Amino acid sequence: MSLVRRATPEDAEELIRLRQVMIDSVFAADSVSAASDTGWHAESLPVVRDKLADPNGDFVAFVVEQPERPGKLAALVVGTLEYRIGRAGNPQGAIGHVFSVATDPDQRRRGYARACMEVLLDWFRERGAGSVDLNASADAEPLYASLGFVRKPDPSMRLNL
Repeated sequence: MSLVRRATPEDAEELIRLRQVMIDSVFAADSVSAASDTGWHAESLPVVRDKLADPNGDFVAFVVEQPERPGKLAALVVGTLEYRIGRAGNPQGAIGHVFSVATDPDQRRRGYARACMEVLLDWFRERGAGSVDLNASADAEPLYASLGFVRKPDPSMRLNL
């Protein structure tokens, strides 16, 4: 039996906690004040619960529980399925996006993130995604490369509203 399971609304607080672990590890060097701001947790909690409650939605999280600490998560991956007008190689226009891949520091090097990623990639395949995008830290890039991800030139821009 797999250690990986789909997250439920009851996991929402732990998902947010592990997202903060990811934020702290990836962004802390760039902006200590922004990375350590946890004021968003309470406001985000009901939204995350609602998203996790929809079994047919385009938002999903897969998790591994800490074996020695019931109710605590060791690792998670979160993804969304987005739809765009199709193109060559993806005529249906379904694109997966992975974010918030995180493992508790004391639970790392056990294969949990890889196991969660493999289940998430299967979920994307089952839903017809033609590709999957993610942003990788330098530390995580070897994991993603071993799963078949490649760096691409990215013309992305962002406007914060």
